[in-house]
Amino acid sequence: MPGNSILGVFAKSPIKPLEKHIRIATKSCRQLIPFFAASTKQNWKKAEQIRGKIAEFENKADLLKREIRLELPVGIFMPVERSDLLELLTQQDKIANRAKDIVGRVVGRQLVIPESLQEKFTLYLERCIDATDKAADAVNELDDLLETGFRGREVALVEKMINQLDTIEGNTDDMQVELRADLFAIEKDLNPIDVMFLYQIIEWVGDLADLAERVGARLEIMLAR
Repeated sequence: MPGNSILGVFAKSPIKPLEKHIRIATKSCRQLIPFFAASTKQNWKKAEQIRGKIAEFENKADLLKREIRLELPVGIFMPVERSDLLELLTQQDKIANRAKDIVGRVVGRQLVIPESLQEKFTLYLERCIDATDKAADAVNELDDLLETGFRGREVALVEKMINQLDTIEGNTDDMQVELRADLFAIEKDLNPIDVMFLYQIIEWVGDLADLAERVGARLEIMLAR
C-alpha cells in the first residue's frame, strides 16, 4: 500500500459522508435568503414552501448523521480520533437544526423583520451564511489532510480557512450588536411579544456563524494532534 494512501485501510472513506453532511446543512442555510425575502413581503405561502425545503434538508442531514455514527470505523486504524469526527458531525448537524428552528419560529408567529432593520438584517444573515460556507470548504479538505498525514501545504491551507472563519464570525458578532441596538431603539413602537421573538431570531441567525466557528475549532483540534 502506498505510504500516502492512509484511507486505504478502510472499505470506504468515513470522511466523504461528513463532507456531504455539511453541504446539506449549508444548503438549508442558503434557503434562509429567499425565506426572509418572502416573509418580508408577508408571502406566507411562499415562506411555508421554503420552510418545507429546509425541513427536508434537515431530515436528510439527520438520516446521514445516523448512518455515519453507525458506520464510522472503530479501531486502531482510524487516522484521526473517532471522537473528534463524531463531535465534528454533531456541530455540523446543529447548523441544519438551527436553520429549521429559525423558519419554524418565523412562520409560526408570522414574524416580519421591521422595515428599518431589513437591510442590515439581510447583510447580517448573508454574513452568517458565509461562515457556514467557509466551514464547509474547510471540512471538504479533510480527505486531503488525511492523505498528506496532516502535514505540508494542505495544513497551511486549512489553517488559513479557519482564520478566515474566525474573522467572519467576529464580523457577525459586531453586526448582531448593531442590529440589537437598532431594535432596542424602536421596540416601544412594536408588539412586545414580537420584540421578544425578534431578539431571538437575531440570536438564532448568529448561532449559524457560531456553530460554523465550532466546526472550525474541531478541525483545529485535529490539526494540533
